[in-house]
Amino acid sequence: MTSLSLLRALGAAALAVSLGAAAGPGAHGPNGEHLDGPAATTAPAGSRPRIEARSEQFELVATLAGGEFSMLIDRFATNEPVLKAQVEIESGGLKAKAPFHDDIGDYAVADGAILKLLGKPGDHAIVITVIHGNESDLLDATLKVTAEQAQAPHAHEPGDDHGHDHASGSRKLWTGMGVTAAVLIAVAAWRRRSGAKTGTGGQA
Repeated sequence: MTSLSLLRALGAAALAVSLGAAAGPGAHGPNGEHLDGPAATTAPAGSRPRIEARSEQFELVATLAGGEFSMLIDRFATNEPVLKAQVEIESGGLKAKAPFHDDIGDYAVADGAILKLLGKPGDHAIVITVIHGNESDLLDATLKVTAEQAQAPHAHEPGDDHGHDHASGSRKLWTGMGVTAAVLIAVAAWRRRSGAKTGTGGQA
């Protein structure tokens, strides 16, 4: 493989990383089809408790981690992020609001009582109320928490690393963009060197 071909391949790979990191819940294919399978109510062993829920209007992915219950919400039909809505969750007779985070774009519940409940082993039925402008909807799912997950610090220590995991997608995006920029700079430098050599050869 030539140097230019290698650089082009690296650039394509870096761009793919950037685009993949930017994808949100309910990613769509080229024809608008949803790439998510059926809503998952249980996470792989050793991972953090996670749910997916959807209705005719909205879809969301939620994770119990970092001392909070964090949700990313999109419009089901268009995959457009739903920002600055009023969101509330209910589980086991407890209710808590989920304020919107401008910096991350998620909705996070940090109420100690409901986090303690959700952090216990078992199946937790959750109802999420979403109100956005004149639209409102209810989404429900079951959060399955294993004994291993319940014992993990991230499941029941509010405020231990607030926002760290939610920012990971942004960090991956910026990392991918940085790699892409570095590759493009390398390509430009290679072309300049090639041009200079060509010019020198022509004068000789």
